[in-house]
Amino acid sequence: MRLFAAVVPPRPAIDELADEVAQLRAALPDRRGRLRWTEPALWHFTLAFLGEVDEALLPELDERLGRAAHRHPVHELRFAGGGRFGDRILWVGATGSVETLGGLARSTAAGARRAGVHMADTKPFRPHLTLARTAGHVNLRPYAEELAEFRGRRWWAERVELVQSHLPASGVPGERPRYETVASWPLGTRRAG
Repeated sequence: MRLFAAVVPPRPAIDELADEVAQLRAALPDRRGRLRWTEPALWHFTLAFLGEVDEALLPELDERLGRAAHRHPVHELRFAGGGRFGDRILWVGATGSVETLGGLARSTAAGARRAGVHMADTKPFRPHLTLARTAGHVNLRPYAEELAEFRGRRWWAERVELVQSHLPASGVPGERPRYETVASWPLGTRRAG
């Protein structure tokens, strides 16, 4: 199973960001079709990419990720700003309790390793939600600049989700991966109000 742990924003925040992306796409049309925009239904903040995981590890992984989630409070986030990883990936960032989100990411990765998952990805956590990937050379700087001032509504990170990624298998150009939540755990401390 190809798995990752994530925080999935709530529908109102996703809808607001989708409106912003629609405006961005209208302002900067990709006439050559070299940008592959991610679908809002797939948007998430990856906490830890686990890669291929043997199903025999799932019970231990369930316990470890549940513990990791319980150790961190529900916290406030907002979509904010935008950026790019070279000219390959366009993303939107976050503001709010990003230090709490970072701690959650570290705990999630540590829990997965303790469950026996071999994780090759050792890059520091950088909260971002991928909006588009390039299929060929595209200058993403204008897109990132358009997103720079974006500040979304506040929302609450309340759960950690373990997601299975089903990669495209048909060979049809443009086919997207499909995500399926296989487990979910509430964060430990509920927000006030």
